[in-house]
Amino acid sequence: MSEFKVTGGARIGRANATAPFASLIVNKDSLELNASIIGNLIFQASDITSIEAYSVIPMLGQGLKINHKVESYNEKVIFWSSTSPAVLMQHIKATGFSSNTDCINEELCKSILLKQKGGSFPLKKWVAKWAIIIWNVLLLSDIIPFIIHREGFPIGKGAIVALGLFFTTALLGLVSSGFRQILLKEGRELKDIDRFLYFLLFISGFMFVSFSIVFSTIG
Repeated sequence: MSEFKVTGGARIGRANATAPFASLIVNKDSLELNASIIGNLIFQASDITSIEAYSVIPMLGQGLKINHKVESYNEKVIFWSSTSPAVLMQHIKATGFSSNTDCINEELCKSILLKQKGGSFPLKKWVAKWAIIIWNVLLLSDIIPFIIHREGFPIGKGAIVALGLFFTTALLGLVSSGFRQILLKEGRELKDIDRFLYFLLFISGFMFVSFSIVFSTIG
């Protein structure tokens, strides 16, 4: 088997990504756990100390716990799947990953080390911080006047502008490679955040239309 890929959920530290927002991709050179905005982790065989079955609720909450020694990643890394842990481990073994502990492809190894150095979070920290700040400021521009004057509606132009900005950001992130360079850390790619961007595009677009209708009605 040259490559094994399965979709499921993930837990990285205290953060969770429900299915199908995480995927496990394994080939002889690397094991990658892509949980989109929650984190994208990539390992060489030499980075992993063990992979063990992990279960919270038998037949429901089951998966694999990846024990590793990459300092920039959270210690707790779990992949959830509807496939049994035993079958998952068989597929991983079949790729030849576990026995491939020597770095033969230097360029690939450098690429993996670069991603590991940047940590598991794919976005640049300043991008995430400003997104939170802008979202809160625009929402507060609706909520504070509503609390003070006790009239109107707590959702207004601020929320609509915020949703429009997030929709535009998600769209540009999907179609513009130049814009993605602004959002992503060095060495990251569209595949690291594409599921999150599609989700953000759908949610922000739906809420933008809904809030616009509500605002125009009460206005």
